[in-house]
Amino acid sequence: FIFQSTSGGFGAVHAGPIRNTGRMEDKAAPREEVNVLMFGVIQLSESLNYVFENTEAKIERISKTLKSHEETLQQLGKQTEQVAEVEQQIKEVVQLLQEQMAKQQAQTHITKDWLSSIEKDEEEMKAKVQQLEMYINNAASNSLKELQGKAEDHFQLLRGLQTWNWVQKRNIETQDEQLSKLQKMSEAMS
Repeated sequence: FIFQSTSGGFGAVHAGPIRNTGRMEDKAAPREEVNVLMFGVIQLSESLNYVFENTEAKIERISKTLKSHEETLQQLGKQTEQVAEVEQQIKEVVQLLQEQMAKQQAQTHITKDWLSSIEKDEEEMKAKVQQLEMYINNAASNSLKELQGKAEDHFQLLRGLQTWNWVQKRNIETQDEQLSKLQKMSEAMS
């Protein structure tokens, strides 16, 4: 803010009563100073008004920007909460899959042991049937029909065990496939 008098320099204003000397020259000088001061006050007023308007506009822009940032932060907060919920759900699903896999593995192990025992029993049964057939071939003709009937019963029992054994093997293969799928799903979700 620059205040200049008509002479090109800064004028100093002195407070105090104006002397009334009655001369025109003395009266013109204070009026000129008053005009310069009034012009300076007007310029200062316009400058202050311009600064006020610019400052007000800047504050309004800053307020809008802050509001926009606050809304963005709120959205990010909500998204973070949603991500945390999804992460928790994934952890729960993975835990359930792991529990199912452990149960499936235990069941498969039990079934395999049981099938192994059945296969052993089947081999023993085959050996007994062969022994029985040999005995029948060597036995007396009176008991031959009776022994053949027992052999046939044993043979039918053996066929039933073989069929049942085959079904159990298929069940184990199916369980192994399911376990493999569960493991792949668990690995994919981890």
